[in-house]
Amino acid sequence: MRKLIVFNLVTVDGYIADGKGDMSWAHKSDPEWNEFVSGNASGGGTLVFGRVTYDLMVRYWPTPLALENNRVVAEGMNRLPKVVFSRTMDHASWSNTTLVKGNIEEAVRKMKGEPGTDLVILGSGSIVTQLGQAGLIDEYQMVISPIALGEGKTMFQGMEKRLPLKLVKTRVFGNGNVLLCYEPAA
Repeated sequence: MRKLIVFNLVTVDGYIADGKGDMSWAHKSDPEWNEFVSGNASGGGTLVFGRVTYDLMVRYWPTPLALENNRVVAEGMNRLPKVVFSRTMDHASWSNTTLVKGNIEEAVRKMKGEPGTDLVILGSGSIVTQLGQAGLIDEYQMVISPIALGEGKTMFQGMEKRLPLKLVKTRVFGNGNVLLCYEPAA
């Protein structure tokens, strides 16, 4: 069975984007961090997005600038299969992207039961909230970035019930980022 994993950069005050949706604070380059990010991008997996995150990603990763700035990550992002959940989009233009307009929980349950690589949600707080509340997320990988924004969008915005988690792995990076990996607590 495929796992559903969330991977998000989060500020120390709990935001995945500022009040205007900007995530430029998340780009802290150093050799150790770059190696980690490149390793993730060149690995396997099916990327999962909501429409807002998809729109942000498709404006950057398939561009010559992305290839120039970080070839390994750009090639991985463009090569990997992608799923975007949206009720308003008519088609998805990014290579290897499937548009799903139906019930997100049903679609994810079906995808998790199919053979293939793990599913990885990037950004997409509304999807994280919905699928987390439904008990469909197997692992939460949060990279805490040493910056406070004061306001913005949280990864769990709109949750209606508590989501107990247990810490299963950590890693500290030289740039101050800290990876925290959680699984749902039994």
